[in-house]
Amino acid sequence: MTSKITLSMIVKNEAGRYLRQVLKNHLPYIDEAVIIDDGSTDDTADVCKEILHDIPLHLIQNETSQFANEVILRKQQWEETVKTNPEWILNLDADEMLEEKFVHQVEDIHQQQIYDAIYFRLYDMWNETHYREDNFWKAHHFYRPFMIRYRDDLEYTWKETAQHCGRFPIEVYQFSYFCHPARIKHLGWASPKDRKKKYDRYMELDPEGKFGWKEQYDSILDEQPYLIPWEA
Repeated sequence: MTSKITLSMIVKNEAGRYLRQVLKNHLPYIDEAVIIDDGSTDDTADVCKEILHDIPLHLIQNETSQFANEVILRKQQWEETVKTNPEWILNLDADEMLEEKFVHQVEDIHQQQIYDAIYFRLYDMWNETHYREDNFWKAHHFYRPFMIRYRDDLEYTWKETAQHCGRFPIEVYQFSYFCHPARIKHLGWASPKDRKKKYDRYMELDPEGKFGWKEQYDSILDEQPYLIPWEA
């Protein structure tokens, strides 16, 4: 029995970055998509429509960006996704994609009835071929939920913080889960331009590290970080 996978994503001004590559990567195993376009001023919406034209696409376009208060945006993403009567929700950002072999492993998720959450490891790519690893950059050592089976028998609540509120409601962390071997490439740090832009954003939204980790913010612009080759 094959269940429906709904891709849930937030985008903003992603047309010239990784969005096209990421959506093409997801297409072989998603059945539907819910995308919140958070105030884009470029062709992001058109890219979504172009790449996802063969599946149901629910594209919600915010005239004004809500990202300064992330929890509002994540709640909107969740509520719009739930409206589509999802079975599995795959929640990935516009610069995140599962490695190619996942397409051959997804059927195992469809067939099982034991686990309601699938946990993956996310690797912060520092260029096209290497990811970063040090005391500040070790997300890939930990499994986190990126895919969940939607349960309509629960009341859902959120971590009420303006930044780093999480991509799912708190209750998701109580679901039975499986740690999947497929890895997620996070491309958002993969160029000096990307890193400078993110650093500037954190300095604007969270300069004292109230919601995040100030020392990690400061490390973003390190000139000689320790990098490890990505092995397929």
